[in-house]
Amino acid sequence: MPSFQHLLLKQFLTAAAAPLARRKPSVGAMRLAMEAGSLFNFMPWRVHLESLKLDNRLEAEWLRPRGAHPTRVLLYLHGGGYVLGSLNTHRSLVGSLAQRSGLNVLTINYRKAPDHPFPAALDDARRAYRWLLRHGHQPHDIVVAGDSAGGGLALALLLALRDAGEALPAAGVGLSPWTDLNLPITALRRVAREEGLLLEALQMRTWGPLYAHKTPLTHPLLSPLQADLHGLPPLLIQVSTAEVLYDDALKFADKARAAGVSVTLQPFEGLVHWWHLFWRIVPEARQALDQVAAFLEKMWARAEAEKSSDGGRGHSLRPQPRRQLAA
Repeated sequence: MPSFQHLLLKQFLTAAAAPLARRKPSVGAMRLAMEAGSLFNFMPWRVHLESLKLDNRLEAEWLRPRGAHPTRVLLYLHGGGYVLGSLNTHRSLVGSLAQRSGLNVLTINYRKAPDHPFPAALDDARRAYRWLLRHGHQPHDIVVAGDSAGGGLALALLLALRDAGEALPAAGVGLSPWTDLNLPITALRRVAREEGLLLEALQMRTWGPLYAHKTPLTHPLLSPLQADLHGLPPLLIQVSTAEVLYDDALKFADKARAAGVSVTLQPFEGLVHWWHLFWRIVPEARQALDQVAAFLEKMWARAEAEKSSDGGRGHSLRPQPRRQLAA
């Protein structure tokens, strides 16, 4: 059963969603509201923030917790339906994840629709990954993660790298990942009816087409659920049973397993979408982030054991393809 703190959060979000459903605010207004809300999302203590531009064009931040691992890093892609969100809106969440996992985290402000439709966000994610490689980080020391649309973007990045024959990172993490842009109306109505959260107010079903633009929603780099999922690194998927993305996340996990991918699926009961963002007040959010850290620790321990067993000849549980660093 969800915690008391989560029930209060849910009541607040439900009350906030009702007027939004009536007014149907523009993307610009929703962006401004999210930025205003982020003013109260403070970074955890002992996490150092470093702003930079990748290749002098892509805004990014390093979040470096005290005592972070010297070589391992996490590339984080924020959520927001491919139209909302920024470094500001997710800085607190990413800082908490960095601290709990003991990793330096690189997060980017990828381009958003409708001004920059597909494949702009994917190109920026790929640029960030290649930037890490050029700056001395090895694929087996990199994990790609993201929430909601950022989770779908992280999975799309893995697919794009695989298809290009580039070296894959050690693992992928999807926090309530958006795996299929073609959200069925039945799923939206189910969540609205069962949870009282009017997700139509957030216009989630309209954001996918804004990002896709002229590309079919079924394109595998838009909707990873539609892709051939063979050859991907180990994956962690966290999702709540109350989310509109729940059914598709389960289908993605089943399809990936059938393709031979190691998938760890961690469902949470009855939580709102984006519960991870509220880690300061919702205990289930802190639990989820701790489980991400535990998954990564176990994954790297297994890789180290494999490396030791083969006499140090390999760095991961699978052969790495040749790297291609062309932009």
